[in-house]
Amino acid sequence: MSASNSDRVPTALSPWEAAMIELFVRAAALIGLPRSIGELYGLLYCAPQPLSFDDLMARLQLSKGSVSQGLKLLRQFGAVHIHYVSGSRKDHFLPELSIKRLIRGFFRDQFNPHLESGHQRLASLEEAVANESDPALRAHAQQRLNTLRTWHARCQQLLPLLITVFGPAEDPGPRIVI
Repeated sequence: MSASNSDRVPTALSPWEAAMIELFVRAAALIGLPRSIGELYGLLYCAPQPLSFDDLMARLQLSKGSVSQGLKLLRQFGAVHIHYVSGSRKDHFLPELSIKRLIRGFFRDQFNPHLESGHQRLASLEEAVANESDPALRAHAQQRLNTLRTWHARCQQLLPLLITVFGPAEDPGPRIVI
């Protein structure tokens, strides 16, 4: 039986790992994700081999809950994948290295659901604006609502462009053009 993954993984972060992890922490903060998400992805990105849950906890000194929730979110985005390690019963994790897949996963899970629910939210706001008793405030609220509608429409136009730029979710195979 081979040595456990914990025996092969150092516990202290090297200076380059710490610097790389900080880069991913900053990137996570830019899109509103917790620090632990950036730390987890950053360490997996640096690792020369897949890391287990326990490795991540030990190396980053994060709680079990932070690692669990972070991995769940990263897997949901498609940013982390489970990797089988022969001789180990533990799940091991690898980072997604394709920027297209990372961005596509983020848009799919974070941006698209908000955009899809936008029509319902705008309808609710329309009703709230219509029920405003102060005519001046109602006119102001209607202007702001119209601005939101414009933003929503532009985002709906932008999303297909982004999907085109980053490619389809899955390669459907050869296309026949007539």
